[in-house]
Amino acid sequence: MDTLPLQSVFKDFEKFINQSKTVILGTLNAAVEAEASYAPVLRKDGKFYIYVSELAKHTHNLLENKNLTLLFIEDESEAENIFARKRATLKAQARHIARDSEGWDNIMDAYGEHLGETAKMLRNLQDFHLFELTTIKGNFVRGFAQAYALSGDLLNEVRPMNDRGHGQSQLKDEDKPARSA
Repeated sequence: MDTLPLQSVFKDFEKFINQSKTVILGTLNAAVEAEASYAPVLRKDGKFYIYVSELAKHTHNLLENKNLTLLFIEDESEAENIFARKRATLKAQARHIARDSEGWDNIMDAYGEHLGETAKMLRNLQDFHLFELTTIKGNFVRGFAQAYALSGDLLNEVRPMNDRGHGQSQLKDEDKPARSA
């Protein structure tokens, strides 16, 4: 088992999410049904930014419900084992940033620099909306038995989650699913 100091785990987490240009989004629709999608993403000053179209369900979901989950996950082709892909799951809240808001231009400049020509071209499309995503807490999995809880303003408070280990269910009997016949 890896015994890196927790600060090294945080640095590995930072490197992992900073190399990503997209993020998988988990949002809730008006019927409180979970919907998964993805969006190109910029990370700047500890926040994440997405610029998304009204044609996408997640845009409407975020305008109605600010709570979401972000998933950054290692590509299958790069994983040593698909059962232990490196991943970060972050709970976040979205804030819509209006086009006439102070800072909108600066964020969109950085978004275009980070994501290239298509992002720059989309900038003037009126059906696109900019959201700032502020993380609340998260988990970072580096592999088997290497799961960490992340908290704090920058998610830099790291705590190992491997005190339980695998093999025994942690569910109470009344919470376990019923056996099917």
